[in-house]
Amino acid sequence: MTLNPQYQQIGETFVKQYYAIFDGEREGREKLVNFYHAELSLMSFEGVQVQGAVQILEKIKNLSFTKIARAITTVDCQPTFDGGVLVNILGQLKMDEDPVHGFSQTFVLKPMNESFYIQHDSFRLVIHNH
Repeated sequence: MTLNPQYQQIGETFVKQYYAIFDGEREGREKLVNFYHAELSLMSFEGVQVQGAVQILEKIKNLSFTKIARAITTVDCQPTFDGGVLVNILGQLKMDEDPVHGFSQTFVLKPMNESFYIQHDSFRLVIHNH
């Protein structure tokens, strides 16, 4: 049982790096593949399940918006018992000319060698229209 004492800094640094790439130039999103493991990464995007870095990148590249602006409200981090970090992000985003929407995204960062990869990635827009 190894709790990483740097979990807060790791989580916050990861969020800045990940969203800087995701929210930057559309062509630059290719670099997001480096955050995921070839086989051991799972993504749930609006309920659609995808596994593996290549498939996750394809899902991200197929998103239809051109530009995105994001405002982060909170970044909550918890250490996991294997030295990893659970990161939960709450915020708002605006894609192209769409209205602003709330969103929630949760990551589980798993330690590997001297770094981390995203083991789990779950994203949802916060839309209550039922």
